[in-house]
Amino acid sequence: MVKPSKTSSPGKPGRARTVQQPSMARDVRRQALTDVRRSLVLDAARAVFFEHGLEGTSIREIAQRAGYTPGAIYSYFASKEEVYAALLGESLERLNERVQGARAQSHGEAAAAGRATATAFFDFYRDNPRDLDLGFYLFQGMQPRGLAPELDEHLKQRLRDALLPTQEALEALGMPDGEALAEITALFTHTVGLLVLSHTGQIRMFKQASRDLFESYLERLVARATASSRGTGSKQPKA
Repeated sequence: MVKPSKTSSPGKPGRARTVQQPSMARDVRRQALTDVRRSLVLDAARAVFFEHGLEGTSIREIAQRAGYTPGAIYSYFASKEEVYAALLGESLERLNERVQGARAQSHGEAAAAGRATATAFFDFYRDNPRDLDLGFYLFQGMQPRGLAPELDEHLKQRLRDALLPTQEALEALGMPDGEALAEITALFTHTVGLLVLSHTGQIRMFKQASRDLFESYLERLVARATASSRGTGSKQPKA
């Protein structure tokens, strides 16, 4: 015997489903509208932060730039620090996508992965100087007032995540874990210094190119990792 389906039944299940569909559609439209408005707020905030910095920016100014009232902004973000954190979070996700894409293209070869991921990190901030400005509170260890410790730590972890593939490549080449971490710290410091000199134009007084200096440093780093592998003989590069 073929049982009648619930959708064709005149009973309660069918009616409940019919009632739920318009409600779900309204929820989808409402969420889409919220996403659009939130995006407009972030676009406005990005422009204001780049012009005036975090300290010089107010919710009122962000609202004015976005065409909303300050009260409307507070329906999406509790403070200007939260707006800043949302912008920085988006930037760090794009950074991690760039690094992971470079890692995938290295096809698992350790030296190639080390070069590709470190270069992706450098190029992201070289090509996007405003993202470097946005991330400087992370680089300098400052925490915007009003930013919850959990969110602050999450943002810093996403920055570390972007450096981790390069560290893992050094370890795969045979460099001990502690040494690899120290080298990544030095690489990060070197990278940020070169980027600041490049974006401010101060690199010209040395008559050097930041990308050339970065690549030279990176090649020496890969060579040290390879030499470490030969010296210990305890690890082999991973396929």
